[in-house]
Amino acid sequence: MKALETKTRIGGETPADPSPTAQVRTALAELIGDVNTRLRKQDERLAAFERKSVLAARPALSTTAETATPHRKAFRAYLRTGDDDALRGLEPETKALSTAVSAEGGFLVAPETAETIRGVMFGMSSLRSIANVAHVEATSYEVLVDHSEASAGWATETTDTTETGTPQFARITIPLHELSALPKVSQRLLDDSAFDIEAWLSRRIAEKFARAEATAFVSGNGTNKPKGFLSHTVIAEASWAWNKLGYITTGVSGDFSSAAPSDAIVDLVYTLGAEYRANAHFVMNSKTAGAVRKMKDKDGRFLWSDGLAAGEFARLMGYPVLIAEDMPDIASNAYAIAFGDFRAGYTIAERPDLRVLRDPFSAKPHVLFYATRRVGGDVTDFAAIKLLKFAVT
Repeated sequence: MKALETKTRIGGETPADPSPTAQVRTALAELIGDVNTRLRKQDERLAAFERKSVLAARPALSTTAETATPHRKAFRAYLRTGDDDALRGLEPETKALSTAVSAEGGFLVAPETAETIRGVMFGMSSLRSIANVAHVEATSYEVLVDHSEASAGWATETTDTTETGTPQFARITIPLHELSALPKVSQRLLDDSAFDIEAWLSRRIAEKFARAEATAFVSGNGTNKPKGFLSHTVIAEASWAWNKLGYITTGVSGDFSSAAPSDAIVDLVYTLGAEYRANAHFVMNSKTAGAVRKMKDKDGRFLWSDGLAAGEFARLMGYPVLIAEDMPDIASNAYAIAFGDFRAGYTIAERPDLRVLRDPFSAKPHVLFYATRRVGGDVTDFAAIKLLKFAVT
């Protein structure tokens, strides 16, 4: 038997051990191998999760979410190169840029740029800061004004009540006019990535629009531009009627009275109705302000007081003074000072969008940027504004 076993081991392979102990060892080895495989896969998953966590913890390259700025990149690309593919690819429901405007020859400016322009305009076109500003989507803006009162009467127990007068309404239509600017820049400057094209465009357009608006709101004739409050018919306050602005005089041609110069200011204040005085402002230019701020009352106190903080209005007799350089200088028969509640008396209507058209052909090698917006303005309450005329009568 031993010889047979020896011969078998020498002549061939050793047969598998059929004993129960060997089978247990085999099964245990397979189980250990399976556990090791699972542990290795789990280690790989944990390592991948740690790598993602490390990447997520790194500082962001930009503090602004990428999803919030596609319109800015698209608009910047359009200004620099004329590439409007990104503009057309934006979702139609986004309010930043509208691909529908391309049929009109331009694109809407990004909201950030439009707000920059509006902010500068409020600082430069000063009448905006005290007037009523309405945003409209139509071609005109209508205001209904009740410029009369319902009459009333006393009634008794036995007498019949008679019909009383009814209020009268006035319909004032403010058409919107197109305001445009056409700045230009060289293509080489546009190619310079260090040049902030949006800031430059905002500043240039704001300057042009502000100067044009400031003049129109004061003295515009209403033809293809807003109608300024000084363009309306003026009449002596004693004969004032609706659709006209009332005025009082200084009593001296082209100057204040030498005996009592401040009396004209006092008279102007109390010519305005009490319901308007609470929100009233003086409006004059710098030269007129230089003459008025020297005035004193009979006790030697200055009528003028400067603002207590930067940016605050100076005050004349306690009322804010708005310096509008488009007001006329003191001269014979000039209406150099206005006083009134301009939020009630003057309305500015505008569309909130701004359109820009890039033109690289008309002024080569420069690129023109044709920017347009629509704005209108007119007097809406003729009782809310009074004027001081530098004349005898």
